[in-house]
Amino acid sequence: MSGAIVVGYTATDAGADAAALGARLARSLGARLHLVIVLPSEGTRSAAVPPERAYEDVIRAQGKRWLAEAMTHLPQGLTRSGHVRLGESFAEGLIAAGEEFGARLIVVGAAEGAGFGRHRLGGVASALVHSSPIPVALAPAGTAQDEVDVVPRITAALGTRAGADVLLGEAVTMATDSSAPLRLVSLVPFDVPPGLDTGAIRVAGGEHADEVLAAAKTALPQGVEVSAEQAPGDSVEDAVTHLSWLPGEVILVGSSRLAQPRRLFLGSTAAKMLRVLPVPMIVVPRTRTGAQVEGDLA
Repeated sequence: MSGAIVVGYTATDAGADAAALGARLARSLGARLHLVIVLPSEGTRSAAVPPERAYEDVIRAQGKRWLAEAMTHLPQGLTRSGHVRLGESFAEGLIAAGEEFGARLIVVGAAEGAGFGRHRLGGVASALVHSSPIPVALAPAGTAQDEVDVVPRITAALGTRAGADVLLGEAVTMATDSSAPLRLVSLVPFDVPPGLDTGAIRVAGGEHADEVLAAAKTALPQGVEVSAEQAPGDSVEDAVTHLSWLPGEVILVGSSRLAQPRRLFLGSTAAKMLRVLPVPMIVVPRTRTGAQVEGDLA
């Protein structure tokens, strides 16, 4: 098996979406799936609630019932387990679980109010994409209704800033582990200094797409398909809208250059993409041992 997938589960539609995406990723990557419910610990309860052990017993029992129900909806043959954790915050509890299980991804659903097939960051997801040392996968609303068993394609959105090699490496690894085709999308038109003329931007974008394609081809094993293209459109949102998307595919983006080393920070480019993106987004930390490295998307 290849790593583990940790799902931040709640007994809500968003929790079902996260579980569905987690199952799809786990099956594609050959990973174990961990459904994790984080419930408030002793220190986060209201002063009106007596500090009794019975309190923890009750909420743990409820959490286990929710997990047992969720397990019945997961695909057969998938290696899975459920965990109830107490913590001061849902995000902190998920990060702790991710580190404990050696997770390669933490998966969460969209906040209440997100349109079908769309993203909306809630408090937990926002905390994760600003602090997690582990890549975070964001499931759009309605993911649980997708009839997709495995990830059909992996797209990576690449710019020119330092740290793009980290994102490319993660995309190549996921494509290798899943045997899914890899599509590299050049964001150079939205990642160049202001003032460049349109012709220069097109040339830079074409050269960048060729360079990342060549790099990916040398890293991918035989039999894994890879392609590269420039993002069309006059803005990030326009580009995302005009790109073709397969049902169930995922897109990888890099953390902002403003992030602390080995931590996530959702930058402005990724945030703009998220507003119109119809597929799951995976945010990858700008992981480097030692020296600080800038991320891919600002």
